[in-house]
Amino acid sequence: MVPNLVARPLHMALILPWVFLYSAKTPIGWWSGLVITAIGVAGCIWIALNHQMLRNQYGFLESGFQVALAITLLLIAMEGARRMIGWPLPLVALSALLYGLLGQHIPSEFGHAGTRLRSFLGTLVVAEGGLWGSLTGVSVGVVAIFVIFGAVLNAGEAGQGFMNVAAAAAGRLTGGAAKVSVLSSALFGSISGSASGNVASTGAITLPAMTRLGYPKRLAAAVEAVASSGGQIMPPLMGAGAFVMVELTGVPYTQIMMAALLPAILYFLTVWVGINAYAQRFELKAVPEDQRPAPRMVFVTSCFFLVPFSVLLVAMFAMGFTPQYAAVLAIFAGAAALFFDATPRMNLAQGFERLGQAFCAIGQQVAMIAALIICASIIIGVLGITGLGIKITSVILSGSGGALWPALLLTALACLLLGMEVPTTAAYVICVSVAGPALIALELEPLQAHLFVFWFALLSTITPPVCGAVFIAAGMIGENWLKVGLTAMTLGLGLYIIPLAMIANPALIQVSTDTAGALIAFVLVGFGLSCLSYALIGQTSWLRRLVLSALGVGACFGALLGF
Repeated sequence: MVPNLVARPLHMALILPWVFLYSAKTPIGWWSGLVITAIGVAGCIWIALNHQMLRNQYGFLESGFQVALAITLLLIAMEGARRMIGWPLPLVALSALLYGLLGQHIPSEFGHAGTRLRSFLGTLVVAEGGLWGSLTGVSVGVVAIFVIFGAVLNAGEAGQGFMNVAAAAAGRLTGGAAKVSVLSSALFGSISGSASGNVASTGAITLPAMTRLGYPKRLAAAVEAVASSGGQIMPPLMGAGAFVMVELTGVPYTQIMMAALLPAILYFLTVWVGINAYAQRFELKAVPEDQRPAPRMVFVTSCFFLVPFSVLLVAMFAMGFTPQYAAVLAIFAGAAALFFDATPRMNLAQGFERLGQAFCAIGQQVAMIAALIICASIIIGVLGITGLGIKITSVILSGSGGALWPALLLTALACLLLGMEVPTTAAYVICVSVAGPALIALELEPLQAHLFVFWFALLSTITPPVCGAVFIAAGMIGENWLKVGLTAMTLGLGLYIIPLAMIANPALIQVSTDTAGALIAFVLVGFGLSCLSYALIGQTSWLRRLVLSALGVGACFGALLGF
Protein backbone atom coordinates (compact mmCIF):
# COMPACT_ATOMS: atom_id res chain seq x y z
CA MET A 1 0.00 0.00 0.00
CA VAL A 2 3.06 2.27 0.21
CA PRO A 3 3.92 4.00 -3.12
CA ASN A 4 6.95 2.52 -4.86
CA LEU A 5 8.75 5.88 -4.91
CA VAL A 6 8.49 5.88 -1.11
CA ALA A 7 9.19 2.26 -0.17
CA ARG A 8 12.08 1.64 -2.56
CA PRO A 9 14.13 4.80 -1.85
CA LEU A 10 13.65 4.22 1.89
CA HIS A 11 14.88 0.66 1.39
CA MET A 12 18.10 2.06 -0.08
CA ALA A 13 18.36 4.64 2.70
CA LEU A 14 18.13 1.92 5.35
CA ILE A 15 20.88 -0.24 3.83
CA LEU A 16 23.42 2.57 3.35
CA PRO A 17 24.71 2.61 6.98
CA TRP A 18 25.25 -1.16 6.82
CA VAL A 19 27.04 -0.92 3.47
CA PHE A 20 29.29 2.05 4.21
CA LEU A 21 29.69 2.16 8.01
CA TYR A 22 29.14 -1.30 9.51
CA SER A 23 31.22 -2.98 6.79
CA ALA A 24 34.05 -0.40 6.80
CA LYS A 25 37.47 -1.96 7.35
CA THR A 26 39.63 1.16 7.80
CA PRO A 27 39.18 4.58 9.46
CA ILE A 28 39.33 6.27 6.05
CA GLY A 29 36.67 3.88 4.77
CA TRP A 30 34.47 4.65 7.78
CA TRP A 31 34.75 8.45 7.50
CA SER A 32 34.24 8.47 3.75
CA GLY A 33 31.34 6.07 4.29
CA LEU A 34 29.82 8.46 6.81
CA VAL A 35 29.80 11.28 4.24
CA ILE A 36 28.42 9.02 1.51
CA THR A 37 25.75 7.64 3.86
CA ALA A 38 24.61 11.12 4.93
CA ILE A 39 24.32 12.32 1.33
CA GLY A 40 22.65 9.12 0.14
CA VAL A 41 20.12 8.95 2.98
CA ALA A 42 19.22 12.63 2.45
CA GLY A 43 18.76 12.05 -1.29
CA CYS A 44 16.58 8.97 -0.79
CA ILE A 45 14.42 10.74 1.79
CA TRP A 46 14.03 13.74 -0.55
CA ILE A 47 12.70 11.43 -3.27
CA ALA A 48 10.31 9.73 -0.83
CA LEU A 49 8.99 13.07 0.46
CA ASN A 50 8.50 14.45 -3.06
CA HIS A 51 7.24 11.29 -4.70
CA GLN A 52 3.96 12.84 -5.84
CA MET A 53 5.71 15.73 -7.58
CA LEU A 54 8.25 13.40 -9.18
CA ARG A 55 5.53 11.06 -10.41
CA ASN A 56 4.01 13.98 -12.33
CA GLN A 57 7.37 14.67 -14.02
CA TYR A 58 7.13 11.33 -15.89
CA GLY A 59 10.85 10.61 -15.61
CA PHE A 60 12.14 14.06 -16.64
CA LEU A 61 14.47 16.08 -14.39
CA GLU A 62 13.34 19.72 -14.10
CA SER A 63 16.30 21.39 -12.34
CA GLY A 64 20.05 21.29 -11.93
CA PHE A 65 19.56 20.07 -8.36
CA GLN A 66 17.64 17.02 -9.59
CA VAL A 67 20.36 16.24 -12.15
CA ALA A 68 23.03 16.43 -9.44
CA LEU A 69 20.90 14.25 -7.14
CA ALA A 70 20.41 11.63 -9.86
CA ILE A 71 24.13 11.43 -10.64
CA THR A 72 24.97 11.24 -6.93
CA LEU A 73 22.54 8.39 -6.20
CA LEU A 74 23.74 6.40 -9.21
CA LEU A 75 27.35 6.77 -8.07
CA ILE A 76 26.42 5.80 -4.51
CA ALA A 77 24.57 2.71 -5.77
CA MET A 78 27.64 1.58 -7.73
CA GLU A 79 30.05 2.37 -4.88
CA GLY A 80 27.85 0.40 -2.47
CA ALA A 81 28.03 -2.68 -4.70
CA ARG A 82 31.80 -2.21 -5.03
CA ARG A 83 32.26 -2.18 -1.26
CA MET A 84 30.11 -5.28 -0.90
CA ILE A 85 31.56 -7.54 -3.63
CA GLY A 86 34.31 -5.66 -5.48
CA TRP A 87 34.59 -4.14 -8.94
CA PRO A 88 32.94 -6.48 -11.50
CA LEU A 89 29.24 -5.57 -11.09
CA PRO A 90 29.83 -1.79 -10.69
CA LEU A 91 32.02 -1.81 -13.79
CA VAL A 92 29.26 -3.49 -15.76
CA ALA A 93 26.80 -0.87 -14.45
CA LEU A 94 29.19 1.97 -15.31
CA SER A 95 29.66 0.56 -18.81
CA ALA A 96 25.89 0.44 -19.21
CA LEU A 97 25.58 4.09 -18.15
CA LEU A 98 28.31 5.17 -20.58
CA TYR A 99 26.57 3.25 -23.32
CA GLY A 100 23.29 4.99 -22.51
CA LEU A 101 24.97 8.42 -22.61
CA LEU A 102 27.30 7.90 -25.60
CA GLY A 103 25.80 4.99 -27.52
CA GLN A 104 24.45 7.29 -30.23
CA HIS A 105 28.04 7.69 -31.45
CA ILE A 106 28.44 3.95 -32.08
CA PRO A 107 27.93 3.50 -35.83
CA SER A 108 26.93 -0.17 -35.96
CA GLU A 109 23.61 -1.74 -35.11
CA PHE A 110 24.65 -1.60 -31.45
CA GLY A 111 24.27 2.16 -31.39
CA HIS A 112 21.05 3.89 -30.40
CA ALA A 113 19.24 7.08 -31.35
CA GLY A 114 20.33 8.93 -28.23
CA THR A 115 18.42 10.06 -25.16
CA ARG A 116 18.32 13.52 -23.58
CA LEU A 117 20.43 13.61 -20.41
CA ARG A 118 17.60 14.78 -18.16
CA SER A 119 15.23 12.16 -19.53
CA PHE A 120 17.83 9.36 -19.31
CA LEU A 121 18.84 10.15 -15.72
CA GLY A 122 15.26 10.89 -14.70
CA THR A 123 14.02 7.51 -15.89
CA LEU A 124 16.74 5.83 -13.84
CA VAL A 125 16.32 7.84 -10.62
CA VAL A 126 12.97 9.66 -10.30
CA ALA A 127 10.83 7.09 -12.12
CA GLU A 128 10.53 3.33 -11.80
CA GLY A 129 12.82 2.47 -14.71
CA GLY A 130 16.12 2.11 -12.88
CA LEU A 131 17.08 2.27 -9.21
CA TRP A 132 13.45 1.91 -8.12
CA GLY A 133 12.41 -0.69 -10.68
CA SER A 134 10.58 -3.96 -10.15
CA LEU A 135 13.79 -5.76 -9.20
CA THR A 136 14.28 -3.42 -6.23
CA GLY A 137 10.63 -4.07 -5.43
CA VAL A 138 11.48 -7.77 -5.11
CA SER A 139 14.23 -6.89 -2.62
CA VAL A 140 11.82 -4.72 -0.61
CA GLY A 141 8.77 -6.93 -0.64
CA VAL A 142 10.03 -10.50 -0.78
CA VAL A 143 13.78 -11.06 -0.49
CA ALA A 144 14.24 -8.95 2.66
CA ILE A 145 11.45 -10.83 4.41
CA PHE A 146 12.95 -14.25 3.70
CA VAL A 147 16.43 -13.04 4.61
CA ILE A 148 15.00 -12.02 7.97
CA PHE A 149 13.45 -15.48 8.30
CA GLY A 150 16.77 -17.20 7.55
CA ALA A 151 18.74 -14.96 9.91
CA VAL A 152 16.29 -15.54 12.77
CA LEU A 153 16.53 -19.31 12.29
CA ASN A 154 20.32 -19.26 12.16
CA ALA A 155 20.62 -17.19 15.34
CA GLY A 156 19.12 -19.98 17.44
CA GLU A 157 19.34 -23.76 17.64
CA ALA A 158 18.02 -24.33 14.10
CA GLY A 159 21.51 -24.45 12.59
CA GLN A 160 22.56 -27.12 15.06
CA GLY A 161 19.26 -28.85 14.34
CA PHE A 162 20.16 -29.09 10.66
CA MET A 163 23.50 -30.64 11.59
CA ASN A 164 21.96 -33.09 14.05
CA VAL A 165 19.31 -34.30 11.62
CA ALA A 166 21.94 -34.74 8.92
CA ALA A 167 24.27 -36.59 11.30
CA ALA A 168 21.46 -38.89 12.48
CA ALA A 169 20.35 -39.61 8.91
CA ALA A 170 23.75 -40.13 7.28
CA GLY A 171 26.42 -40.30 9.97
CA ARG A 172 26.40 -44.09 10.23
CA LEU A 173 26.86 -44.58 6.45
CA THR A 174 30.14 -45.10 4.63
CA GLY A 175 31.54 -41.65 3.91
CA GLY A 176 29.10 -40.44 6.55
CA ALA A 177 30.87 -37.19 7.43
CA ALA A 178 30.75 -36.07 3.79
CA LYS A 179 27.09 -37.05 3.52
CA VAL A 180 26.33 -35.09 6.68
CA SER A 181 27.92 -32.10 4.95
CA VAL A 182 25.72 -32.65 1.89
CA LEU A 183 22.47 -32.87 3.86
CA SER A 184 23.22 -30.00 6.22
CA SER A 185 24.40 -27.74 3.40
CA ALA A 186 21.30 -28.54 1.35
CA LEU A 187 19.06 -27.62 4.29
CA PHE A 188 21.03 -24.54 5.30
CA GLY A 189 21.66 -23.35 1.74
CA SER A 190 17.97 -23.24 0.97
CA ILE A 191 17.50 -20.40 3.45
CA SER A 192 20.91 -18.71 3.23
CA GLY A 193 20.83 -17.70 -0.44
CA SER A 194 24.62 -17.56 -0.57
CA ALA A 195 26.97 -20.39 -1.50
CA SER A 196 29.91 -18.58 0.12
CA GLY A 197 27.97 -17.91 3.32
CA ASN A 198 26.85 -21.52 3.40
CA VAL A 199 30.45 -22.78 3.12
CA ALA A 200 31.60 -20.45 5.88
CA SER A 201 28.85 -21.49 8.30
CA THR A 202 28.33 -25.24 7.82
CA GLY A 203 31.96 -25.73 6.76
CA ALA A 204 33.16 -24.55 10.16
CA ILE A 205 31.65 -27.77 11.57
CA THR A 206 31.83 -30.28 8.72
CA LEU A 207 35.37 -29.58 7.41
CA PRO A 208 37.16 -30.30 10.73
CA ALA A 209 34.99 -33.41 11.20
CA MET A 210 35.99 -34.80 7.78
CA THR A 211 39.66 -33.95 8.37
CA ARG A 212 39.68 -35.78 11.72
CA LEU A 213 38.32 -38.91 10.03
CA GLY A 214 41.13 -38.92 7.46
CA TYR A 215 39.29 -37.53 4.44
CA PRO A 216 41.60 -36.08 1.75
CA LYS A 217 41.56 -32.31 2.14
CA ARG A 218 40.67 -31.66 -1.50
CA LEU A 219 37.68 -34.01 -1.22
CA ALA A 220 36.42 -32.51 2.06
CA ALA A 221 36.60 -28.98 0.67
CA ALA A 222 35.03 -30.00 -2.64
CA VAL A 223 32.10 -31.74 -0.91
CA GLU A 224 31.38 -28.63 1.14
CA ALA A 225 31.64 -26.29 -1.88
CA VAL A 226 29.43 -28.45 -4.11
CA ALA A 227 26.77 -29.07 -1.46
CA SER A 228 26.69 -25.40 -0.45
CA SER A 229 26.24 -24.29 -4.06
CA GLY A 230 23.41 -26.75 -4.55
CA GLY A 231 21.56 -25.36 -1.55
CA GLN A 232 20.51 -22.38 -3.69
CA ILE A 233 18.45 -24.64 -5.97
CA MET A 234 16.82 -26.66 -3.18
CA PRO A 235 13.11 -25.90 -2.55
CA PRO A 236 11.19 -24.65 -0.69
CA LEU A 237 13.09 -21.34 -0.49
CA MET A 238 15.98 -21.69 -3.00
CA GLY A 239 17.77 -18.75 -1.42
CA ALA A 240 16.53 -15.52 -2.98
CA GLY A 241 16.40 -16.87 -6.54
CA ALA A 242 12.88 -18.32 -6.49
CA PHE A 243 11.28 -15.03 -5.51
CA VAL A 244 13.19 -13.03 -8.10
CA MET A 245 12.01 -15.63 -10.63
CA VAL A 246 8.41 -15.12 -9.54
CA GLU A 247 8.68 -11.41 -10.31
CA LEU A 248 10.45 -11.85 -13.64
CA THR A 249 8.32 -14.71 -15.01
CA GLY A 250 4.94 -14.13 -13.41
CA VAL A 251 4.87 -17.88 -12.61
CA PRO A 252 3.40 -18.64 -9.15
CA TYR A 253 5.90 -19.47 -6.42
CA THR A 254 4.41 -22.92 -5.82
CA GLN A 255 4.84 -23.83 -9.49
CA ILE A 256 8.50 -22.74 -9.47
CA MET A 257 9.09 -24.73 -6.30
CA MET A 258 7.57 -27.90 -7.80
CA ALA A 259 9.48 -27.44 -11.08
CA ALA A 260 12.79 -27.13 -9.23
CA LEU A 261 12.20 -30.11 -6.91
CA LEU A 262 13.23 -33.11 -9.03
CA PRO A 263 16.27 -31.39 -10.63
CA ALA A 264 17.50 -30.37 -7.16
CA ILE A 265 17.09 -33.93 -5.85
CA LEU A 266 18.98 -35.20 -8.91
CA TYR A 267 21.82 -32.81 -8.20
CA PHE A 268 22.26 -33.99 -4.62
CA LEU A 269 21.80 -37.61 -5.71
CA THR A 270 24.77 -37.16 -8.06
CA VAL A 271 26.87 -35.73 -5.25
CA TRP A 272 25.80 -38.58 -2.94
CA VAL A 273 26.79 -41.22 -5.51
CA GLY A 274 30.09 -39.43 -6.08
CA ILE A 275 30.80 -39.59 -2.36
CA ASN A 276 30.05 -43.34 -2.40
CA ALA A 277 32.55 -43.77 -5.21
CA TYR A 278 35.19 -41.76 -3.33
CA ALA A 279 34.39 -43.73 -0.15
CA GLN A 280 35.32 -46.99 -1.90
CA ARG A 281 38.47 -45.41 -3.29
CA PHE A 282 39.78 -43.89 -0.04
CA GLU A 283 38.04 -46.17 2.51
CA LEU A 284 36.22 -43.22 4.06
CA LYS A 285 34.79 -43.85 7.49
CA ALA A 286 31.41 -43.21 9.03
CA VAL A 287 30.98 -40.72 11.86
CA PRO A 288 31.96 -42.52 15.12
CA GLU A 289 28.98 -43.47 17.24
CA ASP A 290 30.13 -41.38 20.18
CA GLN A 291 30.17 -38.28 17.94
CA ARG A 292 26.60 -38.73 16.69
CA PRO A 293 23.84 -36.82 18.46
CA ALA A 294 21.48 -38.69 20.77
CA PRO A 295 17.96 -39.28 19.39
CA ARG A 296 16.44 -36.97 22.02
CA MET A 297 18.83 -34.16 21.02
CA VAL A 298 18.00 -34.69 17.34
CA PHE A 299 14.29 -34.41 18.07
CA VAL A 300 14.59 -31.34 20.29
CA THR A 301 16.93 -29.36 18.02
CA SER A 302 15.03 -30.31 14.86
CA CYS A 303 11.91 -28.67 16.31
CA PHE A 304 13.72 -25.33 16.20
CA PHE A 305 13.56 -25.36 12.41
CA LEU A 306 10.64 -27.72 11.84
CA VAL A 307 8.17 -25.52 13.73
CA PRO A 308 8.92 -22.28 11.81
CA PHE A 309 9.05 -24.19 8.50
CA SER A 310 5.73 -25.86 9.31
CA VAL A 311 4.18 -22.47 10.08
CA LEU A 312 5.50 -21.17 6.75
CA LEU A 313 4.21 -24.09 4.67
CA VAL A 314 0.85 -24.42 6.44
CA ALA A 315 0.22 -20.68 6.10
CA MET A 316 1.04 -20.80 2.39
CA PHE A 317 -0.58 -24.04 1.29
CA ALA A 318 -3.31 -24.77 3.82
CA MET A 319 -4.42 -21.24 4.73
CA GLY A 320 -3.78 -19.61 1.36
CA PHE A 321 -1.67 -16.68 2.59
CA THR A 322 0.93 -15.06 0.33
CA PRO A 323 4.54 -16.26 0.77
CA GLN A 324 5.43 -12.88 2.33
CA TYR A 325 2.67 -12.99 4.93
CA ALA A 326 3.41 -16.65 5.69
CA ALA A 327 7.09 -15.77 6.16
CA VAL A 328 6.15 -13.04 8.66
CA LEU A 329 4.22 -15.59 10.73
CA ALA A 330 7.18 -17.99 10.53
CA ILE A 331 9.54 -15.19 11.63
CA PHE A 332 7.50 -14.68 14.81
CA ALA A 333 7.62 -18.44 15.48
CA GLY A 334 11.39 -18.47 14.91
CA ALA A 335 11.90 -15.40 17.12
CA ALA A 336 9.98 -17.05 19.95
CA ALA A 337 12.24 -20.12 19.61
CA LEU A 338 15.32 -17.94 20.24
CA PHE A 339 14.33 -17.76 23.91
CA PHE A 340 14.65 -21.54 24.35
CA ASP A 341 17.79 -23.67 24.35
CA ALA A 342 18.31 -27.34 23.57
CA THR A 343 17.51 -28.55 27.12
CA PRO A 344 14.77 -27.21 26.30
CA ARG A 345 14.30 -24.40 28.84
CA MET A 346 13.47 -20.75 28.48
CA ASN A 347 16.50 -18.46 28.81
CA LEU A 348 15.55 -14.78 28.52
CA ALA A 349 19.09 -13.39 28.67
CA GLN A 350 20.30 -15.75 25.95
CA GLY A 351 17.17 -15.04 23.91
CA PHE A 352 17.78 -11.29 23.85
CA GLU A 353 21.43 -11.87 23.01
CA ARG A 354 20.43 -14.09 20.09
CA LEU A 355 17.87 -11.52 18.99
CA GLY A 356 20.64 -8.91 18.87
CA GLN A 357 22.80 -11.26 16.80
CA ALA A 358 19.87 -11.87 14.46
CA PHE A 359 19.35 -8.12 13.98
CA CYS A 360 23.02 -7.65 13.03
CA ALA A 361 22.90 -10.59 10.62
CA ILE A 362 19.68 -9.27 9.08
CA GLY A 363 21.22 -5.84 8.50
CA GLN A 364 24.32 -7.29 6.86
CA GLN A 365 22.51 -9.79 4.65
CA VAL A 366 19.70 -7.50 3.51
CA ALA A 367 22.28 -4.78 2.76
CA MET A 368 24.42 -7.19 0.74
CA ILE A 369 21.54 -8.41 -1.44
CA ALA A 370 19.91 -4.98 -1.78
CA ALA A 371 23.21 -3.32 -2.79
CA LEU A 372 23.63 -5.88 -5.57
CA ILE A 373 20.03 -5.68 -6.72
CA ILE A 374 19.97 -1.86 -6.80
CA CYS A 375 23.21 -1.79 -8.81
CA ALA A 376 21.89 -4.49 -11.17
CA SER A 377 18.72 -2.40 -11.58
CA ILE A 378 20.84 0.30 -13.25
CA ILE A 379 21.87 -2.23 -15.91
CA ILE A 380 18.30 -3.44 -16.41
CA GLY A 381 17.11 0.19 -16.68
CA VAL A 382 19.67 1.05 -19.38
CA LEU A 383 18.78 -2.09 -21.33
CA GLY A 384 15.16 -0.94 -21.36
CA ILE A 385 15.83 2.73 -22.21
CA THR A 386 18.27 2.07 -25.07
CA GLY A 387 16.80 -1.14 -26.46
CA LEU A 388 20.19 -2.86 -26.01
CA GLY A 389 18.51 -5.95 -24.56
CA ILE A 390 16.56 -6.46 -27.78
CA LYS A 391 19.74 -6.01 -29.84
CA ILE A 392 21.66 -8.57 -27.77
CA THR A 393 18.72 -10.92 -28.16
CA SER A 394 18.95 -10.45 -31.94
CA VAL A 395 22.69 -11.17 -31.85
CA ILE A 396 22.11 -14.40 -29.92
CA LEU A 397 19.41 -15.43 -32.39
CA SER A 398 21.52 -14.62 -35.43
CA GLY A 399 24.73 -16.06 -33.91
CA SER A 400 22.95 -19.33 -33.21
CA GLY A 401 21.43 -19.43 -36.68
CA GLY A 402 17.98 -19.57 -35.14
CA ALA A 403 18.80 -22.93 -33.55
CA LEU A 404 18.05 -23.58 -29.90
CA TRP A 405 21.15 -25.49 -28.74
CA PRO A 406 23.75 -23.01 -30.06
CA ALA A 407 21.72 -20.25 -28.37
CA LEU A 408 21.79 -22.25 -25.14
CA LEU A 409 25.57 -22.65 -25.46
CA LEU A 410 26.04 -18.88 -25.92
CA THR A 411 23.77 -18.23 -22.94
CA ALA A 412 25.62 -20.75 -20.75
CA LEU A 413 28.98 -19.14 -21.61
CA ALA A 414 27.58 -15.70 -20.80
CA CYS A 415 26.30 -16.94 -17.43
CA LEU A 416 29.67 -18.50 -16.62
CA LEU A 417 31.65 -15.38 -17.58
CA LEU A 418 29.34 -12.99 -15.74
CA GLY A 419 29.13 -15.23 -12.69
CA MET A 420 32.88 -15.30 -12.19
CA GLU A 421 32.80 -12.54 -9.59
CA VAL A 422 29.12 -11.63 -9.44
CA PRO A 423 26.85 -13.49 -6.99
CA THR A 424 24.45 -16.03 -8.45
CA THR A 425 21.29 -13.93 -8.14
CA ALA A 426 22.85 -10.88 -9.83
CA ALA A 427 24.37 -13.01 -12.61
CA TYR A 428 21.01 -14.71 -13.16
CA VAL A 429 19.09 -11.42 -13.33
CA ILE A 430 21.45 -9.79 -15.82
CA CYS A 431 21.83 -12.88 -18.03
CA VAL A 432 18.14 -13.65 -18.17
CA SER A 433 17.37 -10.02 -19.00
CA VAL A 434 19.43 -10.18 -22.19
CA ALA A 435 19.32 -13.89 -23.11
CA GLY A 436 15.90 -14.85 -21.74
CA PRO A 437 13.91 -13.19 -24.56
CA ALA A 438 16.09 -14.94 -27.17
CA LEU A 439 15.50 -18.35 -25.60
CA ILE A 440 11.77 -17.69 -25.32
CA ALA A 441 11.74 -16.56 -28.98
CA LEU A 442 13.13 -20.02 -29.80
CA GLU A 443 9.96 -21.49 -28.25
CA LEU A 444 11.25 -22.32 -24.79
CA GLU A 445 8.76 -21.92 -21.99
CA PRO A 446 9.67 -18.90 -19.78
CA LEU A 447 10.17 -21.12 -16.72
CA GLN A 448 12.47 -23.45 -18.67
CA ALA A 449 14.58 -20.51 -19.83
CA HIS A 450 14.82 -18.98 -16.37
CA LEU A 451 15.71 -22.25 -14.63
CA PHE A 452 18.36 -22.97 -17.27
CA VAL A 453 19.98 -19.56 -16.76
CA PHE A 454 19.75 -19.83 -12.96
CA TRP A 455 21.46 -23.24 -12.93
CA PHE A 456 24.28 -22.08 -15.17
CA ALA A 457 24.73 -18.96 -13.07
CA LEU A 458 25.53 -21.39 -10.25
CA LEU A 459 28.34 -22.98 -12.26
CA SER A 460 30.76 -20.19 -11.45
CA THR A 461 30.70 -21.09 -7.74
CA ILE A 462 32.53 -24.39 -8.41
CA THR A 463 34.11 -23.90 -11.85
CA PRO A 464 37.67 -22.53 -12.13
CA PRO A 465 39.21 -20.03 -12.71
CA VAL A 466 36.98 -17.93 -10.42
CA CYS A 467 34.94 -20.06 -8.01
CA GLY A 468 33.94 -18.36 -4.78
CA ALA A 469 32.67 -21.37 -2.86
CA VAL A 470 35.81 -23.35 -3.74
CA PHE A 471 38.13 -20.51 -2.68
CA ILE A 472 36.52 -20.26 0.76
CA ALA A 473 36.41 -24.03 1.37
CA ALA A 474 40.02 -24.45 0.22
CA GLY A 475 41.15 -21.57 2.43
CA MET A 476 39.35 -22.95 5.48
CA ILE A 477 41.01 -26.36 5.15
CA GLY A 478 44.39 -25.25 3.80
CA GLU A 479 44.36 -26.98 0.41
CA ASN A 480 45.28 -25.85 -3.13
CA TRP A 481 42.15 -24.27 -4.60
CA LEU A 482 42.70 -25.72 -8.09
CA LYS A 483 42.74 -29.29 -6.76
CA VAL A 484 39.54 -28.53 -4.84
CA GLY A 485 37.95 -26.96 -7.93
CA LEU A 486 38.68 -29.94 -10.17
CA THR A 487 37.33 -32.36 -7.55
CA ALA A 488 34.24 -30.15 -7.12
CA MET A 489 33.58 -30.18 -10.88
CA THR A 490 33.68 -34.00 -10.83
CA LEU A 491 31.35 -34.22 -7.84
CA GLY A 492 29.05 -31.52 -9.22
CA LEU A 493 28.62 -33.25 -12.56
CA GLY A 494 24.86 -32.84 -12.30
CA LEU A 495 25.13 -29.06 -12.36
CA TYR A 496 26.39 -29.33 -15.95
CA ILE A 497 23.98 -31.97 -17.29
CA ILE A 498 20.67 -31.51 -15.46
CA PRO A 499 19.86 -28.07 -16.99
CA LEU A 500 20.32 -29.63 -20.44
CA ALA A 501 17.86 -32.35 -19.45
CA MET A 502 15.35 -29.71 -18.33
CA ILE A 503 15.47 -28.23 -21.84
CA ALA A 504 15.52 -31.43 -23.90
CA ASN A 505 12.87 -33.16 -21.81
CA PRO A 506 10.51 -30.58 -20.24
CA ALA A 507 8.70 -33.39 -18.38
CA LEU A 508 11.48 -33.26 -15.78
CA ILE A 509 10.12 -29.93 -14.46
CA GLN A 510 6.45 -30.79 -14.96
CA VAL A 511 5.95 -33.05 -11.97
CA SER A 512 2.68 -31.32 -11.05
CA THR A 513 1.12 -31.79 -14.52
CA ASP A 514 2.94 -34.81 -16.01
CA THR A 515 3.90 -36.86 -12.98
CA ALA A 516 4.60 -40.10 -14.86
CA GLY A 517 6.78 -38.40 -17.47
CA ALA A 518 8.65 -36.47 -14.78
CA LEU A 519 9.39 -39.62 -12.79
CA ILE A 520 10.58 -41.52 -15.89
CA ALA A 521 12.92 -38.65 -16.80
CA PHE A 522 14.06 -38.46 -13.16
CA VAL A 523 14.94 -42.18 -13.07
CA LEU A 524 16.77 -42.09 -16.42
CA VAL A 525 18.82 -38.99 -15.58
CA GLY A 526 19.51 -40.26 -12.06
CA PHE A 527 20.71 -43.63 -13.36
CA GLY A 528 22.82 -42.00 -16.08
CA LEU A 529 24.49 -39.54 -13.72
CA SER A 530 25.14 -42.31 -11.16
CA CYS A 531 26.87 -44.42 -13.81
CA LEU A 532 28.95 -41.48 -15.02
CA SER A 533 29.95 -40.59 -11.46
CA TYR A 534 31.18 -44.11 -10.76
CA ALA A 535 32.97 -44.18 -14.12
CA LEU A 536 34.77 -40.91 -13.37
CA ILE A 537 35.49 -41.38 -9.67
CA GLY A 538 35.31 -45.04 -8.70
CA GLN A 539 38.36 -47.24 -8.39
CA THR A 540 37.57 -49.89 -10.96
CA SER A 541 38.87 -51.51 -14.17
CA TRP A 542 38.93 -49.72 -17.51
CA LEU A 543 36.44 -52.20 -18.95
CA ARG A 544 33.96 -51.43 -16.18
CA ARG A 545 34.57 -47.71 -16.67
CA LEU A 546 33.71 -48.05 -20.36
CA VAL A 547 30.56 -50.04 -19.60
CA LEU A 548 29.45 -47.56 -16.93
CA SER A 549 30.19 -44.62 -19.24
CA ALA A 550 28.18 -46.22 -22.06
CA LEU A 551 25.25 -46.92 -19.72
CA GLY A 552 25.42 -43.39 -18.28
CA VAL A 553 25.56 -41.68 -21.67
CA GLY A 554 22.78 -43.92 -22.99
CA ALA A 555 20.47 -43.23 -20.04
CA CYS A 556 21.13 -39.48 -20.20
CA PHE A 557 20.47 -39.43 -23.94
CA GLY A 558 17.33 -41.43 -23.39
CA ALA A 559 16.12 -38.81 -20.93
CA LEU A 560 17.20 -35.96 -23.23
CA LEU A 561 15.32 -37.48 -26.14
CA GLY A 562 12.20 -37.98 -24.06
CA PHE A 563 12.20 -41.79 -23.89
